[in-house]
Amino acid sequence: MDNFQTRVRIPPSPPIKIKPIYKKYYNRNRQPRVRINQWIGISPIRLIDEKGQNLGIVETDKALELAREKGLDLIEIAPTVRPPVCRIMDYGKYQYQKAKEERQQKTKQKRIEVKGIRISFRISQHDLETKAKQANKFLDQGHKVRIEMILRGREKGLFEMAKEKLNKFIKLISPEVKVEQEIKRQPRGLTVGVTK
Repeated sequence: MDNFQTRVRIPPSPPIKIKPIYKKYYNRNRQPRVRINQWIGISPIRLIDEKGQNLGIVETDKALELAREKGLDLIEIAPTVRPPVCRIMDYGKYQYQKAKEERQQKTKQKRIEVKGIRISFRISQHDLETKAKQANKFLDQGHKVRIEMILRGREKGLFEMAKEKLNKFIKLISPEVKVEQEIKRQPRGLTVGVTK
């Protein structure tokens, strides 16, 4: 009877690790929060009122009372400076002004695109002039231009002639063009980058 009642001991399985899915995307666009009102823990602070006048160094409690009397918020503007700079103003207005400044900075940033022009080894003189005008137009707009010369078949063996034709095209564009990237050999032909 003892043989039937023996117990089988199963070793415990290792704990299952569950990785949260949201963690990868959680802190993607988070910016440090601006401390306002009672969340400003440092005392004393340098205080600026709603009109932009400097009230000097004040205790945080007094600054909070002043802000509440005026029906506004106390916002920490420069937290890294000692003592930190705080301003009395409406928090919604402060957020709007910050967003507006960010939008203005984005519009002021000049975007430089790399425009591409392709020419072939057997291109005619008139087509070369037309492409040169197009490249000049891109350069006048402030863009960089990457010129590609496509070589097919046996044309790949005529590397020196292709290089001469590419140099001729660069001179045709404009005399003040600067060669940013020297002529490089690519699998499909030659490339060169130019700017004004």
